[in-house]
Amino acid sequence: MGDKMTDWIRCLLIGLMALIAAALAPPLFAQDAFKDKTLTFIVGYSPGGTYDQYTRLMARHISKYLPGSPTRIVENMPGAGGIIAANHLYNRVKPDGLTIAAWASPLILQHVMGNDAIKFDGRKVGWVGIPGPYDTACHFNKESGIKTMDDWINAKRPVKIASIGPGTSLSDVPKLLKAALNLPLEMVEGYKGGAEARIAVESGEVDGLCASWQATKVSWRAQMETGKINVVLQATFKSHPDLKKVPLAIAYAKTEEAKTLLRVADNVHVYQFPFSVAPGTPPERLQALQQAFVKTFKDRELIAEAEKSQLEVAPIDGPTTAKTFASLYELSPALIAKLKDILIPKR
Repeated sequence: MGDKMTDWIRCLLIGLMALIAAALAPPLFAQDAFKDKTLTFIVGYSPGGTYDQYTRLMARHISKYLPGSPTRIVENMPGAGGIIAANHLYNRVKPDGLTIAAWASPLILQHVMGNDAIKFDGRKVGWVGIPGPYDTACHFNKESGIKTMDDWINAKRPVKIASIGPGTSLSDVPKLLKAALNLPLEMVEGYKGGAEARIAVESGEVDGLCASWQATKVSWRAQMETGKINVVLQATFKSHPDLKKVPLAIAYAKTEEAKTLLRVADNVHVYQFPFSVAPGTPPERLQALQQAFVKTFKDRELIAEAEKSQLEVAPIDGPTTAKTFASLYELSPALIAKLKDILIPKR
């Protein structure tokens, strides 16, 4: 009796292990989907920026975690603050899971507000995941004369801020800061990516920009150490460990409306760098990509490479990303109207 019971338990355990393994493995349909295929990564911005760096990092390692070990290529499709790439993915890319795009998540808010340049629906895109954090901080060159928030608040002229275009943090965050804190600033839009915007700051074409601290601490390390670039403000609600002496924007908010606008800036723009596939991609392929994405950004070799490049890695999975972006479509009509007045360009 004992031996039979032991055999029965052993068989049960083996069966359970098989079920678990099957659940964790890519679906059978997806197992052949990537064999002898090429994954194309589209970056909605110019080479050298953070989107580009995360994408190329992912492209170098993801094949280890996809069945069939597909080859990978990266293409840059800059323009209109990522709108060109996002519209391309949504309307022209075949929904086979073989094209993955990286573009700014604030474009979703632009769609919610009715920006007619946005030709996609964030609820229908297949979200693969987000590789790392995005903490917006405002930086100024030495020539601007702005070293502190008091300098900015009391500036005698509108401070020129570099921007990629509507629907990006480089554009939306400073506009929300201006509305919430009544800051003197002038947006200079049209740069094709963060790298180009940083060059404009360095050359003195503009005074500064509000951008990812994760990006600028790498690109501008030498300039910040020598005082050529100064970090003046954090637009997030939680201080970054590197910036303990830099004030938070919320400390300057004097009204509840100001706090609400800053909260939107934080909630919308902290979920940056999302990777997505075309709407209608088979669920099995999307699931395979989502699983591979998380494994890729937990890969030891990738993490070591990211550390050398000083890229922060803290992956957010696809389903969580999808839920977060879907919530933007539930904002109140009154708040949407206010945001629309601030963020959508006047014609």
